[in-house]
Amino acid sequence: MSEAHVDHFSFANNNTFQLKYLINDTYWNQDGGPIFFYTGNEGAIEVFAENTGFMWDNAADFNALIVFAEHRYYGESLPFGNKSFTSHLTGAHTSPVIAFGGSYGGMLSAWLRIKYPHIVAGSIAASAPIWQFIGLTPCGAFNRIVTSDFENQTPECSNTIRKSWNFINTITSTDAGKQWLSSTWKLCKPLKTTIDIHRLKDWLSNVYINLAMVDYPYPANFLEPLPAHPIKVVCGYLTNSRESDKDLLKTLYKGLNVYFNYTGQVKCLDINQSSTSQLNDQGWDYQACTEMVMPMCSDGNNDMFEPQPWNFSEYSDTCYKKWKVLPQQDLIVKLYGGKDITTASNIVFSNGLLDPWSSGGVLRSLSETVVSVIIPDGAHHLDLRASNPDDPVDVVIARNFHRKNIRTWINKHNKSNRKDR
Repeated sequence: MSEAHVDHFSFANNNTFQLKYLINDTYWNQDGGPIFFYTGNEGAIEVFAENTGFMWDNAADFNALIVFAEHRYYGESLPFGNKSFTSHLTGAHTSPVIAFGGSYGGMLSAWLRIKYPHIVAGSIAASAPIWQFIGLTPCGAFNRIVTSDFENQTPECSNTIRKSWNFINTITSTDAGKQWLSSTWKLCKPLKTTIDIHRLKDWLSNVYINLAMVDYPYPANFLEPLPAHPIKVVCGYLTNSRESDKDLLKTLYKGLNVYFNYTGQVKCLDINQSSTSQLNDQGWDYQACTEMVMPMCSDGNNDMFEPQPWNFSEYSDTCYKKWKVLPQQDLIVKLYGGKDITTASNIVFSNGLLDPWSSGGVLRSLSETVVSVIIPDGAHHLDLRASNPDDPVDVVIARNFHRKNIRTWINKHNKSNRKDR
């Protein structure tokens, strides 16, 4: 644990807390070897250390120190403590810092380079939706990509999901229907109220989104334990959208079982439990109600979701009822410049086109040093995961591109340091 200020931007608040970090110096050359710094995410840092094998795979080649920093208010990094880790970093003042991050962590990685270029030599920002904000990206783009992932397996798959919403609404309109669905889907708690139905449908939407995010070409355990190509496995069940309402919902349950019970260890479906068990959804929900306001919508035609327009007033009211805060929908754009980041440098934005978050990603190079890498067959920050024999060729190419840029940034930093001596 390390001592960190609770508020870096307040002159009045000098409180500190213990920030958790993971560090590995096995391959580090203390005489100027680089620091590979992971910027943290919305969850315990161990999850991201285990799922960011690219840093581990390349530490030896670069003689790098590996540091994973936990995001404050996630995991164990709560505002307490009085301990510093600077003693571990003797000689680090001469080391170039390369920031890494995926998803929200990728956004932090890019913003860290933008705001503090004198500290961070370069940034690999994977699946970083820095443009998923008001006025920058259409609110329906995200859900269209999710739908496309399912539709590309077979149109029957996305059509089955699209039809299921009305079937759920019709069947749960009666007490007998609620009881039937609760029993058929083996829900841990039976459906009783309208709120229960909304919660069920929200859970379903999140499952489809998560499947699109982690549609990896090999078995993985990032959000949930899943097989290789999980959407393909799920869609293997959803082959007939013309089934009757109850038959279709029985079939849908078989597909859902792949997501929430692939191990066969789950006794019942708990819709009150997060669909992303490895992440801290409560902390993220608070952030989404304050600064990270990312408009999302669906229309049921261009996507497979229930129609749900973006309504900031309703969103704001919900946030206030839950957290007693009001979201600032344009704060991030004001802080980091929105699409006006052409003065930045040394950032690689990588995006897999299977990943719905690519809707808000930087999909074209903005300059010679702010560059975009597209991974057509890549899901959510696949390029930051460890090398795997089943990796598609395009992710192998992306990783090689990352290594080339990292080497360039390090060499440039070291050359500048020699001039300053």
